[in-house]
Amino acid sequence: MTVVVSAASGSARDWEELAALFRRLVTDAGASSAMLFLLSPEEPVLQLSMLYGTSWTVLSPWARIHVEEAIPAAEATRERRMVWVGDSEGLALHYPRLALMVPEHAVAAAPVFAGEAVRGAVCLLWPPSHPGHLSTEETAAIEAFCHRAGMLLERSTRRGHPLLPGKRPMTLAAEQPHTPDQAEALAAHDYAVRLPGAMSLDLEGRTTFVSDAACDLLGVGAADLLGARPWDRLRWLGGPGFEDRFRAAVIGHRPVHFTVTRAPDVCLSFELYPDASGVSIHMASLAQESPAGQRRHVLPLVEPSEIKPFHQLMHLAAGLTETVRVSDVAETLANQLLPAFGAAGLILMTASEGRLRIVGHRGYSTAFLSLFDGQSLASDNPPANALTGHSPLFFGSFAEFQQTYPDAVQYGTRNAWAFLPLVIRGRPVGILVLSFDRTRRFPPTERNLLISVAGLVAQALDRACLHEASDDLARTLQTGLLPQRLPDVPGLRAAARYLPAAHGMDVGGDFYDLIRCGATTATAVIGDVQGHNVRAAALMGQLRTAVHTHAVVGMRPDDLLTRTNQVMCDLNPGLFASCLCIQLDLARHRALVATAGHLPPLLRHPDGRTEALALPPGPLLGIVADADYPAVGVPLSSGLTLALYTDGLVEAPGIDIDDAVAALADRLAQAPDDDLEDLTETLLGDASHHPRIDDIAMLLVRITGSSTTAD
Repeated sequence: MTVVVSAASGSARDWEELAALFRRLVTDAGASSAMLFLLSPEEPVLQLSMLYGTSWTVLSPWARIHVEEAIPAAEATRERRMVWVGDSEGLALHYPRLALMVPEHAVAAAPVFAGEAVRGAVCLLWPPSHPGHLSTEETAAIEAFCHRAGMLLERSTRRGHPLLPGKRPMTLAAEQPHTPDQAEALAAHDYAVRLPGAMSLDLEGRTTFVSDAACDLLGVGAADLLGARPWDRLRWLGGPGFEDRFRAAVIGHRPVHFTVTRAPDVCLSFELYPDASGVSIHMASLAQESPAGQRRHVLPLVEPSEIKPFHQLMHLAAGLTETVRVSDVAETLANQLLPAFGAAGLILMTASEGRLRIVGHRGYSTAFLSLFDGQSLASDNPPANALTGHSPLFFGSFAEFQQTYPDAVQYGTRNAWAFLPLVIRGRPVGILVLSFDRTRRFPPTERNLLISVAGLVAQALDRACLHEASDDLARTLQTGLLPQRLPDVPGLRAAARYLPAAHGMDVGGDFYDLIRCGATTATAVIGDVQGHNVRAAALMGQLRTAVHTHAVVGMRPDDLLTRTNQVMCDLNPGLFASCLCIQLDLARHRALVATAGHLPPLLRHPDGRTEALALPPGPLLGIVADADYPAVGVPLSSGLTLALYTDGLVEAPGIDIDDAVAALADRLAQAPDDDLEDLTETLLGDASHHPRIDDIAMLLVRITGSSTTAD
């Protein structure tokens, strides 16, 4: 046997020996397909390095598997043990991604050790006819391969030529018992041409033969199909359904039947029959002439539930990866899962503190669901029993439901239910309930598909719950570090706003403060710490404390920023911050302003004239310990409004910052001047209602007159 090693490291002789061991494993274990993964030396990733009984095209989704993924080979690697899944329900429950791609298979995976280190894993698949356990002979074959392969890997490493995965795996073809001669091949070809609707694909999915009748059914010439994958050439076959079923046939080595609608009046049945060299396909039209001369459709070969959902579920899986909040998960499920299975209602629950909480629903009234929200996980009801038992419950009719739960309450015309536990590695996350208006059989294929979907939902829901908990903690921290209320300062009116960034961002470092310093003085401050994380928020709290401490004793803005900068440099947090400080002296009708790299304040004069105050630049806080921050004097008059803001309000991709500040000043000039709270909303504009990529802090201060009120 000659082995061609492509883009892999190691000697060809060692690869040939490993391939011989691998082929013997498949033969001794009687597996339909097998995969060998080797660990990448640079990262915790298993790379597909050798396969048997299928093709690279079919298994390309598993070319790289992170060791933390919910895949048998990854679990065997990280837990250093053999993993066995003997039935389709277990596959769907514990490995939903794998089950969606190759349902109804038995799977075994085992780690390959080189000395004490795990160097990879081997994975074998059997068709659903396999018993629910590994035989003694199968277990011995797997253990023998792992031992011998491990020794080979260790030996090649000692010799300085380690076997490392390449860009593409080595594919081992099945042994052919007989090679036909030319006469036999021609006879077989003539016979195949006469077959109605005959077509064949190789293990890569490329068309190797198509009969004239098949071309007529597909509506395309043979020249357009030969050498190409049908789903690439025919748009109406381009959805995931055909390719997924081809993959299932090749990996499972068992026939697959399904139907596809080519046009409103043409429905084709496909029967896929795999062998060691590829897949033979038989096609037939399911449309017949009725007595009235109109076309009618006969029943498809499989139930609608086995045909329709696949492309919707691909969209669902993609949609769930984009969900961030629990409400997003519920909305995605309601919009995509209900139509895929023809369900009439959906309830999504989370498990928290021993109780089930309804976090999303569709097709039910809130009043009805309030009867069940908050029920204990110890209760004897379907959701609690399904989740605590980690086992789905299916009821095909209300009568069947009442046999198990006599006190069950029927909602409207609902007459079938699926209670799907959402579990991640044995940890309960919640439960998904689907209800149907009509009775339903829930055949095994559909049950396993629903269980697989539940696994994807569990991951999305757990991720969303974790995000919301983290987000709530971050927001609580943020608001706790900002002033709970602005102080009352005679002669001043003030209003402030803080808007966090859109979801997906962490806590920010924007802050503001208004500090009453004496009978007729106050200090207004705004700033922005670099970054969006807890470190930035913590530094913001320290910075605001330092500013407040210096301001309350009447320190000038230039001295205040100098001292605060020294504090930041001493802390050496590795972060920088901008800050703008304005000391207001109401008795003398003047202000002192200094900046540490912050955007200029806006001044709206009593006559409506508005300007961005030009200030001598000062460096950001935390860069240079002996930096100077010169102060500028500004006259104050009754009716003057000062607007302080952070860059989240004005920065936008492709817009010059000076133009953005000028636009904000124009908006301030044209806004009604009656109420400061309304003015803040005007300046925020669309930022209050649309997602933002940065936090926004704003402080408005209006001079109403001088004050001689004592402290």
